[in-house]
Order: sequence, then structure tokens, then C-alpha cells
Amino acid sequence: MGNVANFHQAAEAFVELVGQIADDQWELPGLGSWSVRSLVGHTTRAILTIETYLGHDDAERIGLPTAEDYYALIYRDFSDPESVEARGVEAGRWLGDQPIRQIQDALDRACSAIDSAPSGRVVSVGGHGIELTQYLRTRSFELVVHSIDIGRAIGRPHGQPVACVTDATSLAARIGARAGSGEDILLALTGRQPLPAGFTVV
Repeated sequence: MGNVANFHQAAEAFVELVGQIADDQWELPGLGSWSVRSLVGHTTRAILTIETYLGHDDAERIGLPTAEDYYALIYRDFSDPESVEARGVEAGRWLGDQPIRQIQDALDRACSAIDSAPSGRVVSVGGHGIELTQYLRTRSFELVVHSIDIGRAIGRPHGQPVACVTDATSLAARIGARAGSGEDILLALTGRQPLPAGFTVV
């Protein structure tokens, strides 16, 4: 499955999952300090940033050839915990009283922007150019991981397609291997030893 199709499927599954959140579940604990609302808001940013970046001029030069490069080279620059937390809370408020409509409208705009983008379109993220199809891999990854978080928080199946989970798992392993943790990951996946306490690839 191509990167664009993978994004569409991951995003549609996310929207369907949000539609299963009961009125009294929005303020339940979501992830870390986030409520379910803030977690959903943060996840929605995986859609919103596509429209934002495609609204800018083509970056022309590619500084981040792959999604793996994005996570290895600049992801942590955008991941100051306090800033990420605040943006999630703000995005949760932005969802308002009709979160499904807000998210679906955002997805429709993002899909329209993707469909209108020329082949080889390069977007600028933090001053670094990355091809749109590679950037979409990072968006799919965020949608899959946080859909799992949301499903756990509300006690529902996350609904992400197997192909999307497979791609996200592969990307996570590659990010970790690139960061020097390939041996630990391989040993854990083959049942030799557990991962170190607190291990993460992002």
C-alpha cells in the first residue's frame, strides 16, 4: 500500500474511533497529563499540519530524504514536552462541541491539498525539506500510535487496519535501529530479552 493510501486509511480509522467516544469519556485520562479530549486534539494535528505545510511554497531542496530522517534529525526539536502538551490542550479546545465535524472537515481539506499537490512535492518542516509522501508516513505513524492510545483510554478497539499498524511498527523499529537500539529491538522481538525500562524510539 502506498504512503498516500496508508494515510487515508489511518485517518479514516481515527475519525471512526473518535465517533465512538461517549460524551462522558472526553475528560477521562488520555495519555500522560492529557485528557481524552487533549489526546484527540494532539492526534488531529497529524492532519492539520498537512494543510498548513502544503499552504506554504515548495521547499524545493530535500534535507530529510525519509520519514526515518525526520524522526532522527528534527523530531526532538518539535518535541519539547511542555510545548507539545500545550498544543494538545489547545487543539482539544479547538475541537469544540462537534469534534467529529471539526476533524472530518480538517481531513477533507488535507485530502484535497494532497490530491492537488504535484508529484514530488516537497514541504518545509522546521526549515528542512521533506517529500510529501515521506511526510505522510510520519502522519500515519502518529495517527496509528495515538489511535491505539485513545482506544486504550476509552476501552474500545482502535480500529487501525493491519497494514497501517504494520507500517507504523516497521517505521518504529527502523527509527530505533537508526538511533543505535537495533540490537535491543531485535532481541526483544525474537524473545531473547525484554526492552530496557523506559525504552522509547521517539
